[in-house]
Amino acid sequence: MKIRLICVFSVLILLLSFTKKNEIRQPNFIVFFIDDMGSADLACYGNTFNQTPNIDQLAQKGVKFTNAYSACTVCSPSRAALMTGKYPAKLHITDWIAGHEKTNPKLLIPDWQKFLPQSEKTVAEYLKENGYVNWHVGKWHLGEGEEFYPLNQGFDINIGGSNWGHPKKGFFAPYQMPLLTEGEKGEYLTDRLTNEAIKLIENHNENVPFFLNLAHYAVHSPVQAKAEKIEKYKKLLVSPDKQKNPAYAAMIESLDEGIGRVMSALEKKNLLENTVIIFASDNGTLMQSASSLPFRKGKGWCYEGGTRTPLIIYWKNKIEGGKVIDEPTITMDLTSTILDFAAIKPNEKLDGKSLKPVILTNKKYERPLFWHYPHYHEGDAPYSAVRLGDWKLIEFFENNSLELYNLKDDISESNNLALINPQKAKELKKLLDKWRKANNAQMPALNPNYIDKKSK
Repeated sequence: MKIRLICVFSVLILLLSFTKKNEIRQPNFIVFFIDDMGSADLACYGNTFNQTPNIDQLAQKGVKFTNAYSACTVCSPSRAALMTGKYPAKLHITDWIAGHEKTNPKLLIPDWQKFLPQSEKTVAEYLKENGYVNWHVGKWHLGEGEEFYPLNQGFDINIGGSNWGHPKKGFFAPYQMPLLTEGEKGEYLTDRLTNEAIKLIENHNENVPFFLNLAHYAVHSPVQAKAEKIEKYKKLLVSPDKQKNPAYAAMIESLDEGIGRVMSALEKKNLLENTVIIFASDNGTLMQSASSLPFRKGKGWCYEGGTRTPLIIYWKNKIEGGKVIDEPTITMDLTSTILDFAAIKPNEKLDGKSLKPVILTNKKYERPLFWHYPHYHEGDAPYSAVRLGDWKLIEFFENNSLELYNLKDDISESNNLALINPQKAKELKKLLDKWRKANNAQMPALNPNYIDKKSK
């Protein structure tokens, strides 16, 4: 009898040990996926006007990446990349949905995909298979119709996620937004989405791991903020400055306050030590909102201002705080990182690399990063680009021209070295061609009805 009791207790101890290990192996995840925020927008990345104390604290306590990129220069492709871990070119989701239509284009854009198919396995679906509950709050923008919305892509709850790419009626209620119950008149959308996320956290069963994709519509246009905050920044504006927009700074401050409130909610529930926090963005700053300096151009452009974004990863007592990492990263890496921290192996090859070894062991991948945008946007023309090490090559399809930059020496991309260093340009062009072929990237075609107005 005594021996049997000892055996039973031994089994119970082993089961308890396994449960504890499993809890550590499966942390919660929160992704703050911000809309149209370039890294130049944040104080922790050098902005001297915008005030972002809570985001700065994340960077101080966590890991800040200085060479983080979005998968595309506009939103929908980057959001698809985050969900699937695949390059937008491979998915054929290469523009914001539904995209621009240019009058008299020299090139005809390809017949690209304007939704994320249910056949694509999302990070939420991987997590769900492994016991997670998944919540989406905010912007989705990955197809028209319920069949392409979060509840059919692995999420258990969807608040405000639809085909909308921005708050069409503005940031103050009434929003008239699909899948978001109407707020009281004057309610601010950023506050509302934060409140919804906090409710989910507060009411959650702590024994079940969760994934929260908190995709704020901020700081996308229209640039609308609380009057008292705008006045605060107007008083701080000594002289006109393109990089200092009081209304935009006020929008960012409300977003920052929301981040702080979510962190406080986690702390109150003692969840910080088992929650991985990722702060990222879908593309660079909209130039009409603020400057991307020192980067060239902004959202919708092939240059660094279009794709340079903030990336901060924080996990209390699990990741060394205050670390700054220069390793180039791209949106798909976040998918692989989440799955790696959750100890989940994807059943297909993803395009991203886990940042876990980069964070914990200073691993260097020394790999190329690619962009493919066979569309027109703002003043930019269809292009592909590749970065390898310090070098970046851009190929423009309208005239088959190449631009080559050394980002270490020329972060503003002001000195085209394609003619000075043709060997490097040729090397990167070959790499780009090979990648496009391997990913079946769609290419634009010559427009037979194009009228060259400049030649007249």
